[in-house]
Amino acid sequence: MLAISLQSGSSGNCIYVETEGVKLLFDAGISGLQASRRLAACGRDIRGVDALIISHDHADHIRHAGVYQRKFGLPVFTTPRTLESGCAAHSLGRLDNVEFFHSGEKLRFNRVSVQTIPSPHDGVDGVAFVVSSGEKCLGILTDLGHVFKDLVSVMTSLDAVFIESNYDPEMLARGPYPAFLKRRIAGPRGHLSNIESAELLQSGSRLKWACLAHLSGSNNHPVTALRTHRAVLGAGLPLYTADRYAATEIFRI
Repeated sequence: MLAISLQSGSSGNCIYVETEGVKLLFDAGISGLQASRRLAACGRDIRGVDALIISHDHADHIRHAGVYQRKFGLPVFTTPRTLESGCAAHSLGRLDNVEFFHSGEKLRFNRVSVQTIPSPHDGVDGVAFVVSSGEKCLGILTDLGHVFKDLVSVMTSLDAVFIESNYDPEMLARGPYPAFLKRRIAGPRGHLSNIESAELLQSGSRLKWACLAHLSGSNNHPVTALRTHRAVLGAGLPLYTADRYAATEIFRI
């Protein structure tokens, strides 16, 4: 199994996963041109992707879904409520090939499964994901709201994970955001902090690597996020950060 974060953060999110001959994209928060070029730089053709799977209705995850379908022919997998809200809030355009699922269901693509996990983030009907093939499991755990009950058991099953590490509490507290937005980010329907992410990763006894994702541009920094995680986890687990404006390297498990 291999995975690439094509971009991660409030400016747009998109993750590519390939395993057992199945090629999947998670979220469409970057333009079709950006996604196509970044995949091509890794030797992949976006037109060969089997499915685009949407996590929730926020613009940085769904706004280009219509383009991905119309330009590249990708079927879109989403919940009915996510699509309804996304179409109402954003100009998605025509969508002719949509496969609906309900949060908590498992999607199957030949021998690959994608478990959808309901998330308390403040999107409409949002989900996180676990991609499984054979004995390998990859988590895509961003926009989580808070560390809800099921997350610990999910983490114990993973071989690798993209996990949100959105903000440093001190940077958020003294940063430029208005008070209501600070409360939203740190609240139970917002995002995980660096320390929450690090403590959650302590449960991942099988993990081969973790990529810290959805870092805030104003309330976090890759060096800060990595320093917090190392203080909690030590030096044993390979850690990476997903870039806000570029693709990562190809990660493998």
